Amino acid sequence: MAASRKIRLIMELRRAGIADTEVLSAIERIPRDVFTPESFRHQSYENMAIPIGQGQTLSQPQVVALMTQALRASRRTKVLEIGTGSGYQAAVLSRICRRVYTIERFKELLRDAEARFAQLRLHNITTRHGDGWKGWHEQAPFDRIIVTAAAASVPGALVDQLAEGGLMVLPVGQTSRDQALLRLTRTPEGVVEEHLSEVRFVPLVAGVPGEQATFIQRRGDVA
Repeated sequence: MAASRKIRLIMELRRAGIADTEVLSAIERIPRDVFTPESFRHQSYENMAIPIGQGQTLSQPQVVALMTQALRASRRTKVLEIGTGSGYQAAVLSRICRRVYTIERFKELLRDAEARFAQLRLHNITTRHGDGWKGWHEQAPFDRIIVTAAAASVPGALVDQLAEGGLMVLPVGQTSRDQALLRLTRTPEGVVEEHLSEVRFVPLVAGVPGEQATFIQRRGDVA
């Protein structure tokens, strides 16, 4: 039954314009039900977002596929993900990229995601509990950066950690009603921005639970 639902989902993604065979193969190989809370498991292969606790969601498969395709990643690519969540996006990326570094601000979500990575033997994913706004300076630069929560503006620290010629895909918007999915390319002359689609994500929050977070735009953020 799960196999037929997965095939139906892949066909739906194709109809939605997902043409990258590596992306479709990765989504087919990663069992989304492993990343879905038990009470929603019967909806694992529906093209819908699913709540996972802490006010976070498991993104809609179409959005995961769109963002992954927009990254233009390969087996030589080193990727930073901001917002591990359930771990599903990182798992999909792990089937395409050389190494995935992923940061999550909620310890409980990160612990569960790490257990899923171990269960599926995804050994090219490195995790960190921390503030996604700051990125992962020690491992920079990154060929690709993907952000799975919406920032009011592009975090300057993430742009700084993007390699020259690298791509960053992220949702940006002040509210859930005005979010746009952007792709940024870092060039010698500066950052080139492309608008990909309209989206709706949970907000990207600075800091980690238990620490005083700042919600103001940080100096140096890209407008």
